[in-house]
Amino acid sequence: MKYSQFCPIAKASEVIGEKWTILIIREILMGGRRFSELQRGLGTISPTLLTRRLASLEASGLIFRKTASGSRSHEYFPTESCKELLPVLISIGNWGMKWAHENLNTQDYDIELLMIYLQRSIQPDKLPSAETIIRFQFSDMPEKGSWWLISNGQEIEACDKDPGKDVDVYFNTTVKTMTDIWMGKRSYHSARKSGEIFVSGNRYLADHMTSWMQSSPFEALPPASSIL
Repeated sequence: MKYSQFCPIAKASEVIGEKWTILIIREILMGGRRFSELQRGLGTISPTLLTRRLASLEASGLIFRKTASGSRSHEYFPTESCKELLPVLISIGNWGMKWAHENLNTQDYDIELLMIYLQRSIQPDKLPSAETIIRFQFSDMPEKGSWWLISNGQEIEACDKDPGKDVDVYFNTTVKTMTDIWMGKRSYHSARKSGEIFVSGNRYLADHMTSWMQSSPFEALPPASSIL
């Protein structure tokens, strides 16, 4: 879209103002590299539209692509101009947490996006063993309600198929409760006390989740309704 204005906000909007573009940039800045990873993090975007937006971002100099090692597929990386958008996205997220987050509805609680964020939030160096298996069972999800996070000490893998390994810690809750905990809208310990999240397995992992799993960067921001 062209606005035909010299205003820098208008010119920036021509590059990043199209639907999905900011969220694609979000995923790339958060470490998404392969097409399938980006699509998983974006949810309902069609492959055709994602391909088109990636081509547009590459043409605008915000990303570059490389052939993945040992594969015919591509990986996408942020350029310096793209990296400079990180504080902009953080500011937009701060605004959204304050002014728009109370508008969440049931459809907004996306289990796949939640698991991506939980996967990215695990700190392997804070886990007590080289390999740790974490299982989540979401009682409000009749399909795809079982998920595993697998840490090998360096990387975290998320999967919805049983890896066939002994589980170290098991969480049973709802997508909304776990999302609210990660976003900082609920306390993990208060949710356990109220029975909204049930935890079993390794006692250290169960009692100290907040020490090995980072919360959302927006967790400290209260909604506008609490400060007006």
